[in-house]
Amino acid sequence: MNTKEIKELLKLVSELDLREVRIKNKDFELKIRTDKDTPAQIVNSSNVLSHGAPVHSTPAHASSSMSVPEGDQVKPDQVDETVHYLEIKSPMVGTFYRSSSPDKPPYIQVGDSISKGDVVCIIEAMKLFNEIESEVAGKIVKVLIDDSTPVEYDQVLFLVDPSA
Repeated sequence: MNTKEIKELLKLVSELDLREVRIKNKDFELKIRTDKDTPAQIVNSSNVLSHGAPVHSTPAHASSSMSVPEGDQVKPDQVDETVHYLEIKSPMVGTFYRSSSPDKPPYIQVGDSISKGDVVCIIEAMKLFNEIESEVAGKIVKVLIDDSTPVEYDQVLFLVDPSA
């Protein structure tokens, strides 16, 4: 089962309001349990076929716009409170990494211009490293997650100024 199929399954579980789903074959086992107040999450899984190579996921979600509060990664004169920013969200639960390895530079920095399809980070899930691609173009104005920290499904990772 690939990342796209798992994401589609999570969406279907939420839409059908199912409490628990288990899928098992000889190489893969997946258990999804939901709570009424929270979206579907992967509770337990194993994958015999995991080999550590990067797997390309579907791009991160770009969704509602919002105004950015000042933060330690954005200088006050860089943030225009009247501009609405797009969000790049995590398409899965996992561990967020800004670069492909500790000795490599981050994929993007605050102030960088990005295009649709640019890799913005990696999220490790179930021992697979998923390159997250942007669905929006613009300028990165804020990185909201620290490197090597856990992220939830649909958690905002970056704010992008589409007018830049």
